[in-house]
Amino acid sequence: QVQLVESGGGLVQAGGSLRLSCAASGSIFSIDVMNWYRQAPGKERELVATITRGGSTNYADSVKGRFTISRDNVKSTVYLQMNSLKPEDTAVYYCYVTTIFYRGYWGQGTQVTVSS
Repeated sequence: QVQLVESGGGLVQAGGSLRLSCAASGSIFSIDVMNWYRQAPGKERELVATITRGGSTNYADSVKGRFTISRDNVKSTVYLQMNSLKPEDTAVYYCYVTTIFYRGYWGQGTQVTVSS
């Protein structure tokens, strides 16, 4: 079992920055890929960014050049640095990890609100 706790969300003006954190506990040795998803009101949950155990990253087109995903394997934490935020980035952001045993775990989510 893996437990995830997100933090760092909040209210920011357009053009501002936020850094989200997701700290894992439990069977952290088994964590493989770490991801950030988001879900805006009335929309489906979408993948924002992915980082593998080795550090390879991938981003949704809508956030490329503005968001940066990183991870600290010692602290078992994944981060999402969000710059140049836009109102359309407003959503609940979720951390999702998959393990070497092909199981997936979600965090509880953190609200990000970008005002225009």
